[in-house]
Amino acid sequence: MNTPPLASGPEGPDELRPLLDTVLDALGEGARLRNGPLPAGGPPEVAERMRAAVGDVLPQEGDPQALRRLVRALAKGSADPADPFCAAHLHCPPLAVAAAADLAVSVLNPSMDSWDQAPAASELEALVTRALADEVYAETLRGAGNCATSPHRPDALLTTGGTESNQLALLLARETLGPGVRLVCGENAHHSLPRSAWLLGLPEPVIVPTPHGTLDPAALETLPPGPLLIAATAGTTDAGLIDPLPEIAALCAHRGARLHVDAAYGGGLLFSARHRAELTGLSTADTVTLDLHKLGWQPVAAGLLAVRDAQDLAALTHRADYLNADDDTEAGLPDLLGRSLRTTRRPDILKIAVTLKTLGRTGLGALVDQVCEQAQEFAQLVHDHPDFELHAPPTISTVLFRPAGAPDDAVAAVRRQLLQDGRAVLGRARAAHRLWLKATLLNPTTRPADLAGLLHLVEGTTPR
Repeated sequence: MNTPPLASGPEGPDELRPLLDTVLDALGEGARLRNGPLPAGGPPEVAERMRAAVGDVLPQEGDPQALRRLVRALAKGSADPADPFCAAHLHCPPLAVAAAADLAVSVLNPSMDSWDQAPAASELEALVTRALADEVYAETLRGAGNCATSPHRPDALLTTGGTESNQLALLLARETLGPGVRLVCGENAHHSLPRSAWLLGLPEPVIVPTPHGTLDPAALETLPPGPLLIAATAGTTDAGLIDPLPEIAALCAHRGARLHVDAAYGGGLLFSARHRAELTGLSTADTVTLDLHKLGWQPVAAGLLAVRDAQDLAALTHRADYLNADDDTEAGLPDLLGRSLRTTRRPDILKIAVTLKTLGRTGLGALVDQVCEQAQEFAQLVHDHPDFELHAPPTISTVLFRPAGAPDDAVAAVRRQLLQDGRAVLGRARAAHRLWLKATLLNPTTRPADLAGLLHLVEGTTPR
């Protein structure tokens, strides 16, 4: 039996080229067969088509056409975030240059748990995470002057996304303030925050009502005694709202509470000269969650947790002799094990670094501005349409709307019918005690005609 070719090594590029052609052709075939933002038929039909394409998962003899067949089947049965009618979630279409960089990571296959498995990638990660941390804490750094050599300068860790970042933020708060630290967050906060408090064995969180969608600093005036971690949000999942960060930060300073800001969605506004001011106060946070697979157009995963004081990360220090023996680190081999709770992990930093370098601040900022403008345009279309109701003007790129006068069950049915038909992917959100359709616009190539077409499609699906 011949040994299957490897992706790396001297013959790797020659072996990959025809396979990449196969993958690209199969992606195109699958997209044409899907013919829309989502496969039609709903879960039963999609599952049946996938089962038919796979057949025997582990056959006795291999199938040389498996790559083409399975990639085509996956593409045919996938939601396409690049389709302008796919606008439900914080699920962005990745940039081609980022996806290409991700291929290099798959081929080289570095593992970020020890320097000898990822020599260049470990240095690249250190450079880029510190630069992004400096971006998050730019206001603080300007006030402190040049502190590039300070052990208390900002830093950041790569994560799988907002959930892991929020979990790490709570872990660092526990290690800094003790096991009795209590999480305080609004009802608008991401579900991963109270879930992480449960996972880490912290006291029952204080969940503050947010009737207007954002955390009211006045509601934080009467909090229980003891150490607190107050979590604010910059870009809520449901409506893209931003809590009043300066006021919350001032209250934390007065109370001696630790501040975490979940900016998984809104953090991308940092790249925009036009919108950056909406994150004023962010740099006062002890920890900040940032996802570049949202307003950063990266393939999943591209999450970060930024910390104002790199010293806080010492809590993650861990020893495993085969990875970071004391004599190795004393001899100058970098210790990577304290850079994550995971051991084996991909160098997701490459695609981020390539994107930052290729587009620059201006290029990324332009993409942010485009999707924010699209949200304003779509909201105006909804506002001007007599058969629709707009919840509120968008803060970032999320628009909540609903057919005027429709009961909640009818709103839910419209969304499910569009999913069943494979014609549009819209989200759902509860606000002001009603159910709303949610359009999250993250595709910078979406045109005004696409926005009008999406609204027309919802109109045609709404029963009269």
